[in-house]
Amino acid sequence: MIESSSAEIATAVAPRASPVNCADVSKEDEDSARAEATFRFTVQNISQLKEQVLSPPCYVRCLPWKILVLIRHTTTPDRQQQKALGVFIQCNGDCDAPGWSCYGLGELKLISHKADGEHLIRKLHHMYHGKEDDWGFAHFISFKDLMDPDNGFVKDDSITIEVHILAEAPHGVSWDSKKHTGYVGLKNQGATCYMNSLLQTLFFTNVLRKAVYKIPTVGDDSSRSVAFALQRVFYDLQFSDKPVATKKLTKSFGWETMDSFMQHDVQEFLRVLLDKLENKMKGTVVEGTVPKLFEGKMTSFIKCKNVNCTSTRAETYYDIQLSVKGKNNIYESFKDYISLELLDGDNKYDAGEHGLQEAEKGVRFDMFPPVLHLHLMRFQYDPQSDASVKFNDRFEFYEEINLDPYLQEIPQVPAHYTLHAVLVHSGDNHGGHYVVFINPKGDGKWCKFDDDVVSRCSKQEAIEYNFGGKEDAPHLARRATSAYMLIYIQTSQLKYVLQDVTEGDIPSDLCERIQEEMRYEMALAGSKYKGR
Repeated sequence: MIESSSAEIATAVAPRASPVNCADVSKEDEDSARAEATFRFTVQNISQLKEQVLSPPCYVRCLPWKILVLIRHTTTPDRQQQKALGVFIQCNGDCDAPGWSCYGLGELKLISHKADGEHLIRKLHHMYHGKEDDWGFAHFISFKDLMDPDNGFVKDDSITIEVHILAEAPHGVSWDSKKHTGYVGLKNQGATCYMNSLLQTLFFTNVLRKAVYKIPTVGDDSSRSVAFALQRVFYDLQFSDKPVATKKLTKSFGWETMDSFMQHDVQEFLRVLLDKLENKMKGTVVEGTVPKLFEGKMTSFIKCKNVNCTSTRAETYYDIQLSVKGKNNIYESFKDYISLELLDGDNKYDAGEHGLQEAEKGVRFDMFPPVLHLHLMRFQYDPQSDASVKFNDRFEFYEEINLDPYLQEIPQVPAHYTLHAVLVHSGDNHGGHYVVFINPKGDGKWCKFDDDVVSRCSKQEAIEYNFGGKEDAPHLARRATSAYMLIYIQTSQLKYVLQDVTEGDIPSDLCERIQEEMRYEMALAGSKYKGR
């Protein structure tokens, strides 16, 4: 079995069909944006095949996919010449534009026409791009086995090959996110790591978006005011047809370099951003929105075992850090979070007048917030290497969870939660790639937000594929892929949190200021273009 790129077969192929305009691909029927498809190709006069043949295109993710069949002459281990059938899957083969890529899983099936015959099936996965636009098997089957009547592959001197393709949305070609999903992405500006993923989750926390629009920002400079810069990003995400820039937001935040983001984790970034918004909302009609949505309550305590002495402290939180290492699933992590720590031996509790005492230390959850941010502790300090390492261990989480057992008292409204977003990291602690899967309407219909590219995806892609536990898996385009943050919404609050946000919810003066800023930017861009 040999997987071969187009560079390896270049000398053996005939001229390709007339070129297809890459930019026109997305103008195919709506079905062309689908994530997967199965199609067949029958090759006539197989015994006389001399040159390569290409099937008609089948459109998946708005790109043309074709089956490529050719005859190869290979050398056996004992140096005998052997004639073989080569079968490849070609993606976007007629596009000369550089810089595009598309990850695809393929299944190639050589059909046996015999009633009791077995099809020959081979599977592959590949990141297709301009320099490797086909991938497959140079020796799919020996010509001898192909022509053997007992196998039933040849009928009337013809063979039929069936291909199933499952592909991610492409990058670097005309993929219209707005048309295919109703949403747009954020431009990758090279130094923002997890920020794009996080901003999309905040945008789709609709009641927060509505409140952000109502923050008074008259006179604010969008490159210095986080609130005004975020209003602009939210406005563009809501109304633009093209990917949205975030440079002014990062500038207003003061984190303009990659180092700034690497030195702070997503939890710190989120806390600082929400804190800035909360302060800006004080004294306005939306004061208290942030704690109302994200603030939970817990009590930490130390209780002596042998004397009547208990110390308690009420605390609030905006997120919960859950341990992944050694835990199978989200429920085990919550159980671990509220487990008791025994203070004894050299670690006894100083109980004041009671002296050093054996005691139990722990926390109790008093209330979970409507929007629950859970940080999975994928990155932790390793004393042996004196560095942060990533734990890619398998860790299961679920579309719906019940957190009633982890509350101190049974709540009046059940602590039942629905998964709204899954933030995912691929790679190790030295950078990597960040995407987010979001369930925008809370109805189980998921989308993948990969910087500027947004695509519809299955529930399995959003949840199960991000449990971790595998360094490499065929269904994943990148190694060491796993969720590092989960966002749940209390099921009873879904309608409130995900309420519609219309243009009528945006103050007219804010709309005017944003549109004025857009006109200025267009004029500035025009003058720069003329000056070239």
